[in-house]
Amino acid sequence: MAAAAGSHEFRTVESRDGYVGRVIALRVDEVLMPGDGTARREVIEHYGAVAVVVLDEDGNVVLIHQYRHPLGRRLWELPAGLLDAAGESDVDAARRELAEEVGLAAADWSVLVDVAASPGFTDEVVRVYLATVLSTVDRDISLGDEETDLVIERFPIAEAVRMALAGEIVNASAVAGLLAAQAVLSGVGQSRPADAPWPDRPHRFADRHR
Repeated sequence: MAAAAGSHEFRTVESRDGYVGRVIALRVDEVLMPGDGTARREVIEHYGAVAVVVLDEDGNVVLIHQYRHPLGRRLWELPAGLLDAAGESDVDAARRELAEEVGLAAADWSVLVDVAASPGFTDEVVRVYLATVLSTVDRDISLGDEETDLVIERFPIAEAVRMALAGEIVNASAVAGLLAAQAVLSGVGQSRPADAPWPDRPHRFADRHR
């Protein structure tokens, strides 16, 4: 008799590495399917990341315009970065990225959303924070690669949401974070504490470097 739908354990019976790079790895798994057969699943392992909806006292959000090579153009995004520093908490990583990329610090932090970037093939999940009560700090001028070319601008949050709905902002964590921030500000939902549990935080790629 077939097991009830939703009760099968998708167990990995074999795993091998296809590629291991600086910020990702490709893992190939054989996974037990319903009916006792197996299927191959290719998984991109990733450090995971944090992003920040930075909201100032005038209701503006800080966005950066940065070149993204896979799409071949510059995108409007939130300040963000990898969880690649050993021993650093998630919110401390967000604080670091906020200072490095846009030269700001925030006194009040909360979690807006956790975004699984594309769970069909990657374990990348981005935690998006809301940061308020801002102050200026020294920006890291030693940023490398594409970051040396980024442009920093402030937009009214309503305009940023319009840009997301119009397809002018397509970065997944930016779209989700801006819509979530608008929902919180409108009283539709509530943000979570800055240290809220994060069960889907990626760890496999980071574990390779420990």
